[in-house]
Amino acid sequence: MLYSLKKLLPSSWLYVYHRALSWLAAAIYGNPSNKLVVVGITGTNGKTTTAYLTAKALEASGFPTGCTTTAIFKIGEREWLNKTKMTMLGRFGLQKMLNEMVKAGCRYAVIETSSQGILQHRHAHVNYDIAIFTNLTPEHIEAHGGFENYKRAKIELFRHAAACPRKVFNGLTIPKVAVLNAGDEHAKDFAVKGFDRTLWYSSDTIKEADLTARNIQHNPLTTAFMLGEVRVVLNLPGIINVENALAALGTCSALNVDLGQAARKLEDMQNMPGRFELVDEGQPWTVMVDYAPEPVSLSRLYEIIKKLPKKRLIHVLGSCGGGRDIGRRPILGKMAGENADVVIVTNEDPYDDDPRVIMEQVAEGARKAGKKDGVDLFIVENRYVAIYEAMRLCEPGDFVLLTGKGSEQAICVAGGQKIPWDEREVARKAIRAKMGKGGGKESRI
Repeated sequence: MLYSLKKLLPSSWLYVYHRALSWLAAAIYGNPSNKLVVVGITGTNGKTTTAYLTAKALEASGFPTGCTTTAIFKIGEREWLNKTKMTMLGRFGLQKMLNEMVKAGCRYAVIETSSQGILQHRHAHVNYDIAIFTNLTPEHIEAHGGFENYKRAKIELFRHAAACPRKVFNGLTIPKVAVLNAGDEHAKDFAVKGFDRTLWYSSDTIKEADLTARNIQHNPLTTAFMLGEVRVVLNLPGIINVENALAALGTCSALNVDLGQAARKLEDMQNMPGRFELVDEGQPWTVMVDYAPEPVSLSRLYEIIKKLPKKRLIHVLGSCGGGRDIGRRPILGKMAGENADVVIVTNEDPYDDDPRVIMEQVAEGARKAGKKDGVDLFIVENRYVAIYEAMRLCEPGDFVLLTGKGSEQAICVAGGQKIPWDEREVARKAIRAKMGKGGGKESRI
């Protein structure tokens, strides 16, 4: 009823509707963002990892921290999976979470801030202090009506943060700082007026930046680099995670948190759920779960996997429905066809779209890369069965890659239904079944 009513409202009324709800939510919970140092993170890729790295690094201040991300929620030492299927919580959920952080004694709140959330003014009446930009590539273009609109929504976080009132804690004024990726061609558009400082970070020594990673060392599952005199070691691979860590450390620098201690916090951190996460049940092959829902993140993932020891790469993937980014479906399939030895196309989040149409569009891309149905290309609609099939096909030394879901806790299907799902647990069951340790029955997805 409410959804149908909103569709009938003119855009000017929708603006009032969204802003009014944002004001009401903040008022009900006592405007909690005024009692926290709030860090907002936007961009296309790396937001979730950057948010979590930032929250962990800020613990070096000695204060508890909180964060809300696509994958995980954190309040102090308590962490739990995000089961909402929302990158950015709704107005009331977000304000409630911020209020819980205040009650838990948190000093810092890190919010992964989505363009869709900004369009719905979920960021309104959140008093941001620091804004981080990771990178920008075409995604969710249909939802925004074009790339420039998508970029404009992201930039709005920075305009909003710069305009928010400054806070004073214990006699100290919290600075307004923009933290930008110097390696991204769109970053200059995010350097809006009104900030006290703009900090630039870079993984490329050729770029001029305030924080530059030097002497980068890539290992199969870890990365290390020097930031000035500070050695940073990450239990995460790839240049993207160097950039994510630089953004986190740039935030620490802006808030006068000791970088050496912050780096130690990052070194102690393990992988995030569903982000380059290995599933180990003692099997003689490798199984990895990663989100990577779009071409750029998938390309970076392939670059990392190419350096890992393996025989064959078996990739299980799909693409989302709901009218979202239809154009990327054949691209993802073609990339899988070019990089994997065996491709299994399956269901992801079809929403009200026909999952068979989505899978066929992905599979067609794999065929264009030379894959043949029934030989090295398989279409398996039931995602549970698809993962079991991947384990059945694999041999010792193979690498099974599962992408598109990460740590998401539901699959979205027709009629607004959400089917409970945990890719890591399904993978564990499938591995155990392959090894004869029992793995349960296949579900109906």
